[in-house]
Amino acid sequence: MRSHDVDYRIIGHDIQVVEIELDPGESVIAEAGTMVYMDEPIAWDTRMGDGSEPDQGFFGKLLSAGTRMITGESLFMTHFTHAGHHGKARVGFSAPYPGTIMPLDLSTLPNGLIVQKDGFLAAARGTKIGIHFNQRLGSGFFGGEGFILQKLTGDGKAFIHAGGTVIERRLNGEMLRVDTGCVVAFEPGIEFSIARAGNLKSMIFGGEGLLLATLRGTGRVWLQSMPVKKLIQALMPNGGNAQKESGSVLGGLGRVFDQ
Repeated sequence: MRSHDVDYRIIGHDIQVVEIELDPGESVIAEAGTMVYMDEPIAWDTRMGDGSEPDQGFFGKLLSAGTRMITGESLFMTHFTHAGHHGKARVGFSAPYPGTIMPLDLSTLPNGLIVQKDGFLAAARGTKIGIHFNQRLGSGFFGGEGFILQKLTGDGKAFIHAGGTVIERRLNGEMLRVDTGCVVAFEPGIEFSIARAGNLKSMIFGGEGLLLATLRGTGRVWLQSMPVKKLIQALMPNGGNAQKESGSVLGGLGRVFDQ
């Protein structure tokens, strides 16, 4: 199934909304609870699966939707369709925390896109949303990130949400080390793994945590400056100190050496 060809605009700066414009019969799929507003001709329905295989049977849809539960997402997705017969209709979506909405054209990504499990916001109907298992088990067991990811494939537009500012990097057989929570998305040509954060002294007193994500290969990588976990820590009482100390195995002891 070819994806529907939707138009869009991004509204706002720090807490953005993506407004998607639909022609009669066009649809967009989105995570439950992300809709902000919609015009009168828009009809919405909650369904199992992403609708990329309309001829799929019930059990096929159940299996497809069930894989989303592995990533911690809802079994159901919301489908918004322009049910009118003329003109255009608009529907707006926003993520649950401040950040940046990344519009991506999947037709320029023939091998698809690997996205962190809570990064998907919305996409044109026809986009297939599956799961991607990282072959390196340590990424999940020790890094806390990146073992079970989402994979988007199709030929239409998809919208990914990132916390804070988005940084796009292109790697050419290179290696990049990143805080484990700061990886938003990457192309399948990139290998994701977890590595030790420097020597023992750096790991204990550096304040950056024990492990870092390692991205290696050729392709594009998208990073976020403020993962939701860091945002929660920052909003907690004494959040800044708690965050700094949580990155060090001996946070309190480390201050002794500053005196």
